[in-house]
Amino acid sequence: MGKKVLASGTFDLLHYGHLKFLEEAKKAGGENAELIVLIARDKTVEKRKGKKPVIPEDQRRALIEALKPVDLAILGYEELSFEKVLEKIKPDIVAVGYDQEDVYEAVKKIIKEKKLDVEIVKIGRFGLKELNSSSKIKRKVINEWGKQ
Repeated sequence: MGKKVLASGTFDLLHYGHLKFLEEAKKAGGENAELIVLIARDKTVEKRKGKKPVIPEDQRRALIEALKPVDLAILGYEELSFEKVLEKIKPDIVAVGYDQEDVYEAVKKIIKEKKLDVEIVKIGRFGLKELNSSSKIKRKVINEWGKQ
């Protein structure tokens, strides 16, 4: 069995950047890696971003799990806890996106404090710059299609 890689995110309005992020996260684990994806709960997204996701959590989880590189997609805890997630999943590698600096720092701190044998890797940006986030896609839809 290969290394266990943990990736996480909201994954609202699934786009090319999400797919590339997950493909690269799995590659970080090497041959026969297992990719487990933690999906942010609706309440967590609302608390952190100030608004609910467009797509409900159970549907976002199902969509992510259906992607080829993903072995398992699970919903996060109602109360965000990276420590609980690391204890439960026991990953060899945690992959974070280019825009997840807060997650990177929080996980790095836990790894250091708990002396965990976990590697943390940052995955770069993918796709057209104007369409590389769900927020930008929402704005584009409003600007281009909302005026009709």
